[in-house]
Amino acid sequence: MSNTVLLIHGAWLNSRSWEAVKARYVARGFTVVAPDWPYDDRSPEELRAEPDERLATLGIAEILDQYDRIIGECPEEPILIGHSAGGVWVQHLLNRGLGVAGVAIDPAPTPGVSLGRHAIVSALPVFFDWGSWRKAETMSRSYFRHRFAQLVPKDQADATYDKYIVPTPGKIWWDGIVNATPIRGDNPDRAPLLLIGGELDLIADASMTQSIYEKQKQAPSLTELKIFPGRSHFTLLDPGWEEVADYALDWAVRNARPAKVREEEAAAAPVIPA
Repeated sequence: MSNTVLLIHGAWLNSRSWEAVKARYVARGFTVVAPDWPYDDRSPEELRAEPDERLATLGIAEILDQYDRIIGECPEEPILIGHSAGGVWVQHLLNRGLGVAGVAIDPAPTPGVSLGRHAIVSALPVFFDWGSWRKAETMSRSYFRHRFAQLVPKDQADATYDKYIVPTPGKIWWDGIVNATPIRGDNPDRAPLLLIGGELDLIADASMTQSIYEKQKQAPSLTELKIFPGRSHFTLLDPGWEEVADYALDWAVRNARPAKVREEEAAAAPVIPA
């Protein structure tokens, strides 16, 4: 079993969104790595005030390559847990043969899967913004209150937005839908995968998570689906997030495949005479 967990955040958020989950997993004795996407490694307040100009043209390939490098630097092959776009990155990384298990929570659409109604509506502000493929997009407070985190109490919505929301590159939407890199559903080298959806998710429909499951279960490794009732897209920051976080980690620990022996570990292993 791997004792290392890599947490992968999604769009509109950075690693701060994992602070409670990371602390919970560390308290259980796990080594937890929760990196930012490139150019996202400052506080949300700083990023909103002055986003890095390079964020405007950041694409999926660059993000995935960074996570690929981070996995190679982990003390052991990790469990991968991602939320929203991070749930898509988990599937891409598993498709590369990485990780001992993966959990995709409220995953954004993946290539070859029909878009859910809410996913379409939620993507429109980016696609209707001309030139968004070369801009850092900013989520409106209204979008946050009514679609992204509609279960946050109204009197807490602005403070929650200020604490967590960051600008996000519009290019990732175009890369993900218009210029999508395929994910092989029947990949024989894919680690076990759990897909988690939320009944009340207005960003990544639960029906879309079901469709992703139908595609991914073609793989010979274990694929399972869990839809949590009464949960929004903001599920890991809404009240009751602990249930989702614990379910994800417990499933991954229970079903993880043996870690691959890395080349450097194999080279360092003592040679036992025949």
